[in-house]
Amino acid sequence: MRASSPTHVKSTPSLAEEYNSWILHHPSALDMFEQIMDAAKGKQIVMFLDYDGTLSPIVDDPDRAFMSESMRKTVRKLARCFPTAIVTGRCIDKVYNFIRLAELYYAGSHGMDIKGPTKESKSNENDKAEEVLFQPAREFVPMINEVYEQLVEKTKSTPGARIENHKFCASVHFRCVEEKRWIELAQQVKSVIKEYPKLRLTQGRKVFEIRPSIKWDKGKALEFLLESLGFANCNDVFPVYIGDDRTDEDAFKKLRDRGQGFGILVSKFPKETTASYTLQEPNEVMDFLKRLVEWKKLSTKSRSRV
Repeated sequence: MRASSPTHVKSTPSLAEEYNSWILHHPSALDMFEQIMDAAKGKQIVMFLDYDGTLSPIVDDPDRAFMSESMRKTVRKLARCFPTAIVTGRCIDKVYNFIRLAELYYAGSHGMDIKGPTKESKSNENDKAEEVLFQPAREFVPMINEVYEQLVEKTKSTPGARIENHKFCASVHFRCVEEKRWIELAQQVKSVIKEYPKLRLTQGRKVFEIRPSIKWDKGKALEFLLESLGFANCNDVFPVYIGDDRTDEDAFKKLRDRGQGFGILVSKFPKETTASYTLQEPNEVMDFLKRLVEWKKLSTKSRSRV
């Protein structure tokens, strides 16, 4: 349970050697910024951002995972330059209350609840705009509510356990639970979920995730949003996905399979990942986003001079 989101690489003789080897394969996106932008030239960049651990720090109380005002300003500027989506395990309402930017696309509940400001056809900019709305797991809402109530009851004897209902999925946080009680908590959760064969249990960063057993994840959400933006079968799109959790690996893998854009893992430690690049923490994410905005401004100016 300690090694999660995504799993740690097996130990090597030296932590320094392990990190140096890992960073060779997953270099800093800040250090490689110019090379990344060379690959994006002439293409439409589309940004996908996780929330917890990416735009905000990981905190003990998930209800207090506030993003900084400087990060909010940066994301607002980013959205003016590129189509930008938040892809999170949280429910849309809760993450929107944290971010409070109406111009973004939002994919909550691990992509099972998708809404956006507008849906415009790339081929015809005069097409009437409409809201994107997709909920592939709508039928599971009553079941998730039922499981949530049972989890609250079952885990109330475990101090520090926090249960969240994300509408289309639920989560059990154990960051504030004593380590000696982690196994006991896992057994409590499993005893509830075993009665629901249509649900599946996964693990993230000190959190158990309960989701419907449907073929839908953050990678599928990424594809849906690209299609909604008119980039389903385009070669001139460059998606960038930044996330820190095991569930973000589905999106990283989708980008690698498409052969378009790249994924950036947010982590200070070596972890198994299909992301191409890394950033260490939300402050580095903000620095990278600021550089993207500045690059866009400079490239726009240079084109206007031609």
